[in-house]
Formats: sequence, C-alpha cells, structure tokens
Amino acid sequence: MSEQSIDAPKFEDQFSDILLVLDKKKKRIEAVKGIDKNGELQTVTANKKNENQFMRVDKHGDLFSNFFSNFLNQLKNPTHFNFFKVAVHDGINVANKMQKEVDNPTQEREKLFSEHEIKINNKQENKNIMETTQPTTETSEYRFKLEQIDWNAMSNLGLSKERLEKMKLLDPLLKGYKTNELVPISLDLGTSITRMDARLSLQQNDKGQVVVAIHGIRKEPQLNFPFFGHEFTKEDKENLLKTGNMGRVVDLTNPKNGETIPSIISVDRLTKELIALRTDRIKIPDEIKGVKLDEQQKQTLSEGKALYIEGMISKKGEPFDAAVQFNADKCYVEFLFDRTKNTQSVTQQQDVPRVFRGKELDEQQYQKFQEGQTVYVSGLIDKKGKEYQGYITFDKETAKTNFSFDNPNKIKEKAQPKEESKTQVAVNSEGKTNDATKNIKEPLKTEQNNPDSKKQQQEQEKSKAAKSKGRKI
Repeated sequence: MSEQSIDAPKFEDQFSDILLVLDKKKKRIEAVKGIDKNGELQTVTANKKNENQFMRVDKHGDLFSNFFSNFLNQLKNPTHFNFFKVAVHDGINVANKMQKEVDNPTQEREKLFSEHEIKINNKQENKNIMETTQPTTETSEYRFKLEQIDWNAMSNLGLSKERLEKMKLLDPLLKGYKTNELVPISLDLGTSITRMDARLSLQQNDKGQVVVAIHGIRKEPQLNFPFFGHEFTKEDKENLLKTGNMGRVVDLTNPKNGETIPSIISVDRLTKELIALRTDRIKIPDEIKGVKLDEQQKQTLSEGKALYIEGMISKKGEPFDAAVQFNADKCYVEFLFDRTKNTQSVTQQQDVPRVFRGKELDEQQYQKFQEGQTVYVSGLIDKKGKEYQGYITFDKETAKTNFSFDNPNKIKEKAQPKEESKTQVAVNSEGKTNDATKNIKEPLKTEQNNPDSKKQQQEQEKSKAAKSKGRKI
C-alpha cells in the first residue's frame, strides 16, 4: 500500500471505514492491519503515525457484510476479539475514547461500544445458507430476474454479465442456487484489493433487494457454535469431518419466525460451510446404478443415514458395492468415502470434477478424465474475459487437476531419445557403455555406437591388450 498524506485525506476515505479491535486478553484497542498467512490478526496502534497502515473497508452495507464474513472465516481465533467499525476520519479519536473506557470504565462505555461494535452472530451468518440450499420446486423456475442484479456490485468483484454467461454461472444464480464451483473474484476496496476463490449466490436482504452473497473458503467447519439452535454432539462432528454428512435428522429453528424445521446437515466440500436442507425437500430416486430401492432403503436415505448397496453396475458395466448417503449441499444421493483418508476407492470417482474453470466436459472427455488420461479443453475464459485452451489431467493420488498449454504426452515423446542415440545417452548420462565403446574416455558423439577416430580405436585396442597380458592360466 502506498503512503498517503495524513493532512489531506483522500476522497475515497469518505466512502471507507476502518476496523478497530479489542483484544480481550491484552485489553487493548488497536486498528486492524490485516491477517497473516497463519490466520493471526495483525494490528497497529491507532495513531496518526500508523494511519496509512489501517485496513480500509468499503462502508456499503452488502459489500461490508460479505467482506467481514469472509474476514472472520480466515481468522484463527475470532472469539478472542471484539470488532468495531469506525469512519476513517474519526477512527483515532474513537480508539482513544474506547481505550480510556477499557482502562477506567464509566457509564458511557456501553453506549460507545454498542454504537460501533460489529455483532458476530453465527446464527444470522448461517441463515442465508439455509435459504440458498432450498431448491425451487421446478428446475426451470427462476427465483431472480436479470434486472434485479446489482451489476455495480458485481463489477467490484471483477465479474460481469458476459463473463458469468461464458462460465455458465448466470443461469443457476438466477434459479437461486450457489455456483457449483469456486469463482476467482477481486474485491476492490479502494485503497486495497482482496483476491479470493469463493462460491457465489444471489439472495434477498431484509429490504427485498437482491444482493451477491460470497461464500468464502473456511479452514474448517464451524462445529463448536450452535447451528440454528442445534448443538453438535461428538458423533455429529466426527461424521461431518469424516464423510461430509451428519447422518441424522435434527430440528433446526428458523431465525425469522421461530418455526421448527426437521433438517439434515452437510459440509460444503469446496468452502467447508455448514449447509442445512429441510427434510421435505429430500427426493430419493427409485433406482441407483441399476439397483431398485425398496421402501425401507428409501426411508433410511430420507433420514439422512448412510446405506450400503450391493450389486450396482458402473459405467464400464462392472458390478460394485458401495455406501451412499443424501447430501444437503448437492441435494442428491452421493457415494461415500472417508474424507480423513487419502486412499483411493471406487466411490471417489464420483468426486472427479466434471467442470474445469467454468467449462463442462462432455461424456467422452469426462470418461477419459476420470481414467487419468489427458484431455484437450477449449473455450476456457481467463480473468480478462478472453478465451484460451489447453490440456488437463486428473491426478488420482493428489485428487488435483493439472493444466498445461502444451500436450504433456507429446512433451514426454520429445524427451525420449531415438534408438540410434541410446548408446550416447547411456554413456554420458547413466555411465553405461557397449562393448565397442566402453574403453573410450572422451564423450561420444550423437548416434555413435563405435570408435570414430584412430585415437579412440587405439584406446579401445590398448585396453584389450593390457587385459590380455594380465591374465593368468
């Protein structure tokens, strides 16, 4: 961040706030500077000398809410702090007043703190997640209209209508769904820019306005806080961390009207958010991979429990057995695997991504991709909206997709030596020889399999003669 004059505040400052923080252990009011790579909060003393280091945040309601939510998700110990939002021009003054109240509390403390404090309400934060995962009754029904989207807010994220269309994300957003993949966004706050990967969704705020919700990546699911009134048991936590699904139906409380809603809970595997889905939205198929389900099996799945099925048929026509379970985030029955282990299994193939950087693979491409073969993909869109193409390969050991502009198979072919050059490669690179060249001391030439000079011939014959004289009979 470039230095700014403290005597002449920038024009953007009137549209920005800064974050003050009270460290409950140190009992110090300081200004937030940022978060380090370990998730630890970085702060500086709130004075004019450090003013150019203060983190500035757009004071626009929706952008600030999304920013602060993602900020907390990255923070290692958010419960150790109280945060306050203060206008840039008044930040140092308010910080000094707060510190005086921390050192010597008076009757003004509660009023001063409540005026600026940012309430960390875990239930309120999760409210949007419950609403987002409730699909419409008809898949063709649109929940939002194109003209309702605030494209200025989208622009602040580095997104446009054209880019969302090219990435095939606009349609699911208008239907009320979260994007099925992480989207690279840039949050421009005027004096600083935050870049991150996140899932996006459209939601209505309390005023009925359509806003962009940013579902940032968390380090781990928030299992130590109440979730719509539900306290997670030890078994709940183990199930969510192991399979991504809690495995039972629980009663959640709607924060808007206090309604009790029987629901299942899963973890968003891309962002590690907790996702709730009410049981009346669960749709169990009649058949899974060639096996017809009876009423008891359907009941087991509708209760959020895992079900082991034998005799299913894979795409290759081979029989296999596996455990399945309904996932609240995906809204369908998925194949289970242990998320705490890195070992591969047949069911893990279900988690090989079908979409790469907004481009959905066709059946033939996806089949090769699952098998670990290299697939050529065109029509990819970069951050500037320009098309590009390349080659992708799925690494089964790391479960990651490798991308290359050049075909990696051809690169390997070029790296292989020709048959006539193998002798040279063996001598110079591997220390090997053949009978005709093993006594030559100088490096061989390309495609050389025999001595090519009198000197090399003499070296070869001299060595043979020496060995012959030294033999004992």
